[in-house]
Amino acid sequence: MVHTCVVAGCRNRRTPGTTLSFYRFPRDPERKQRWIAAVNREGWVPNDGSRLCSTHFISGKQVKNPRSPDYVPSVFTAAPLSPEMKEPGALEILDKQEARVEAANALLFLQGQGRPVVDVQGQEKLAGEKEKEQQAIAEESGSSSLSTDEDDDDSVSESKKGKFAQTSDAPVKFDDMLKALKKENQALRESVDKMSLSENSLRNDAEKVKFYTGLPNYFVLETVMWLLAPHMDGMKNVKLSKFQQLLLTLMRLRLDLRNQDLAYRFGVKIGTVTRTVHRMVNIMSSTLVPTAVFWPSRAELRKNLPAALRSSHPDCAVIIDCFTVPFEEPVSRVTQQQQRVLPASQEARTTYNVLKYLIGVAPQGVVTFVSRGVLGNVSDKSLAEGCGFLCKLLPGDVVLASRDLNIGESVAARGALFRIAGSYQGEADGISESSPPADTSSETASVQRHVERVISMVKQRYAMLTGPVESPFTTASERTSNLSTFDKIVQVACALNNLCISAAPLE
Repeated sequence: MVHTCVVAGCRNRRTPGTTLSFYRFPRDPERKQRWIAAVNREGWVPNDGSRLCSTHFISGKQVKNPRSPDYVPSVFTAAPLSPEMKEPGALEILDKQEARVEAANALLFLQGQGRPVVDVQGQEKLAGEKEKEQQAIAEESGSSSLSTDEDDDDSVSESKKGKFAQTSDAPVKFDDMLKALKKENQALRESVDKMSLSENSLRNDAEKVKFYTGLPNYFVLETVMWLLAPHMDGMKNVKLSKFQQLLLTLMRLRLDLRNQDLAYRFGVKIGTVTRTVHRMVNIMSSTLVPTAVFWPSRAELRKNLPAALRSSHPDCAVIIDCFTVPFEEPVSRVTQQQQRVLPASQEARTTYNVLKYLIGVAPQGVVTFVSRGVLGNVSDKSLAEGCGFLCKLLPGDVVLASRDLNIGESVAARGALFRIAGSYQGEADGISESSPPADTSSETASVQRHVERVISMVKQRYAMLTGPVESPFTTASERTSNLSTFDKIVQVACALNNLCISAAPLE
């Protein structure tokens, strides 16, 4: 189909061999209206066959960039005749080509795609370079004139795509990037799990379990959790799981961490830590202590009696001693009358600022009895007679100690015997003999080492027992009980120690 330019006075038309391009009026209403205004034909409206030739654009072709001067046709002065009607001279062709080069440079500068080329008139060029530029422009204009305006638009876009494809980098392999990111994500998750205080991080790390809880392995920790879980259902704590509550409490006992430190580690408030520790200690005291700290039967004691006592004290039921724990401030159980009668010496003040406990250790190395804490100025006799220890004894039992606790009469009233390790039996019973056995001193040292080792083991395993005891733990935890929270902590520590495989048998 032959198209003729619609501009008044322009006689250019599409004919075979022409170098001109003809463009359809744009579909965009705003741009189309600007084209109509540029044609300047009063009352004229374009139709589907209306075309505009390329001579009315500065660069010789339309540009779809709104910032380009060729977005709208602007050359309408002295429209040149078609090549069929007039053969232009060489000077005219050169002027036209130079104008197109200048327009193209301005267009590139406006689009930010390159640097403007120095004006042709201001730069001397070689004849060969001018000829190459003229041939390139002629080839570009000739190729664009072989198709319709829609074909021209498509060819321009395709050529741009081709140039972009040639200059762009190789396509990114998104599958490889996705695999690498997934691998990195998995490694980060494993690292976070390993550093966190969770069940997964402790399950296969016995050293970590031992460091944070004092228990030998995860199996024992899981057993303790299984015993306590049914009694934790009533505890409303949305921040911490049951396992985290147990772990937090064990870390408090094991490492003697401050509440603020635990609050940071578990991401909770200090009040949550305090309530969790007190509640868990109460639950473990009522559930775990009766299970792990109990008075063994006489048959069980005889069956597992160490060889060190089998000949000298075959009826030994328990080895007792006292240990103390310092506290920060005077406890609430101290009355004003007690404070007035206390001696003023430094030694008396030292014994007053400690809590004293009576501990009973079986010859096999497990703790079988722990008393409640009393002030350090209370005598051993008063402590032993008032803590319920004597009620555990059966007639014929032998209570062994490394020193005289002055409770022989009280023990005898229960039908049992109190013996000091290393003392001759007749001397302990009030019978004078001139030749005591020769191995008494070694036996005394062995029994004393046995009890001290168990007490030291409990304190080393749970550093909170080394003191000083904070004042909130020295008050009675329940109105119906005379046990303070720290008394329960001592009992719980002894119960957890009995669950460990590192008990200290008598040598």
